[in-house]
Amino acid sequence: MDKSEAELVEKAKAGDIPSFEALVKRNQEKLYGLAFHVCAGLRSEAEDVYQDTLISAFKNIKNFKGSSGFGTWVYRIAANNCWMKFRKKKSEKLVSMEGLRLEDIPQADETAKKELSESVARALEKLPVDFRLAITLADIEGLSMAEAARVLKISVPAFKTRLFRARAALKKDF
Repeated sequence: MDKSEAELVEKAKAGDIPSFEALVKRNQEKLYGLAFHVCAGLRSEAEDVYQDTLISAFKNIKNFKGSSGFGTWVYRIAANNCWMKFRKKKSEKLVSMEGLRLEDIPQADETAKKELSESVARALEKLPVDFRLAITLADIEGLSMAEAARVLKISVPAFKTRLFRARAALKKDF
């Protein structure tokens, strides 16, 4: 946690709303992306998870110990909210790939990008939530192995194994 983040956290713990908003602003795209790609599929559900995460973080900021970065802590809250949403539904939904950037594909036209996005979405749909979460954190959100492991509260080797298995399962469908 850098000095400016630590200062914002301390002010937010003291009830300073603009400081909390600044912390959220730094992480909002990744938080929404996590909610959208892993546990939603529908924009309205992603927004519910995102809002629940922010409310929970605001209510519990005083309990933030600072042993990890604020982003990791709030990511963990979002991951827990995703799990709770899945437990309530008791069935997994299609993970929408809307918004997934495929610009890295050289000279791919829009039709090819759309077909690839749809086939990735179908393949992700078949994966268990643990695997979707691993792929989303590492491959879509770009977190390091250590950051993703902290978010999931597992060891780095356990995360690497989960990600390897998730990628292998995803590869079967292609």
